[in-house]
Amino acid sequence: FMSLNSTALSHPPYFLLIGIPGLEKEQFWIAFPFCIVYVIALLGNITLLLIIKAETRLHEPMYLFLAMLSFTDLVLSTSTLPKMLGIFWLGSREIGFVSCLAQLFFIHTFSSVESGVLTAMALDRYVAICRPLRHASILSVPVVVAIGSLVLARGVLLVSPACFLLHRMPFCQRRVISHSYCEHMAVVKLVCGDTRVSAIYGLFVAFFLVGSDVILISLSYTLILQVVMGLPSTEARHKAFSTCVSHVCIILVFYVPALFTFLTHRIGRSIPHPVHILVANLYLLLPPMLNPIVYGLRTKKLKDRVV
Repeated sequence: FMSLNSTALSHPPYFLLIGIPGLEKEQFWIAFPFCIVYVIALLGNITLLLIIKAETRLHEPMYLFLAMLSFTDLVLSTSTLPKMLGIFWLGSREIGFVSCLAQLFFIHTFSSVESGVLTAMALDRYVAICRPLRHASILSVPVVVAIGSLVLARGVLLVSPACFLLHRMPFCQRRVISHSYCEHMAVVKLVCGDTRVSAIYGLFVAFFLVGSDVILISLSYTLILQVVMGLPSTEARHKAFSTCVSHVCIILVFYVPALFTFLTHRIGRSIPHPVHILVANLYLLLPPMLNPIVYGLRTKKLKDRVV
């Protein structure tokens, strides 16, 4: 058994983040679209939060969940992009050991929060369409706040052990992380010793979070579909479907790259490493940019307020 002191001594003072392996020369130019995406994400989500806060008529479940999504997107993009731009533009590749674990914690915690909020939004759509008369009583403001708190607590409680496990492990002399940010499996690969517990725990958390959320979202939409198809008029069906389109678009934007990133880390050996890293970056950048645009354009109350 290794003492805490010797474990602490075996931590490297810093790691080196490569950025996008194989595209080091192109990184300078790749940073420009990344920066534009980040600025749009910041402006869009801050605007959305300010509108929802200012308009009391928007203090209803759908918009409160949307505010949670915007806050989550701000944390996700800000925990990765400033450092990423530092790597691409300034060659600032060093990241301290504790800073790396902190970044890892925020990225994985708030990715899980995003997944949880999308699930809560599916529940909101189910209640709004299948139990319209009881919508206000079932999803009251205290209930919405409680759901948001549970989603955040779930992320913190599940991701924290992964960080503690890494903190207690000895690291080899290798300090280079072949990534643009401190991603869990990328850091685990630098551990000197048995990493099975960390790898298995990471898999468990990913399957538990995404699995349970995807099942709940699928169940919600199956029930919604049954109710909508039973509506008498085509107009009523169209109106019910149109309230779900924004949410379905956001779900696809979030889960498709997430699934790609997760699978390529474990089974996608044939996929070029630069492609994997680029998709992993876009997974943390595209949803924060697109969420406010999709909801802003498709939600009448928000569009009216913006225009």
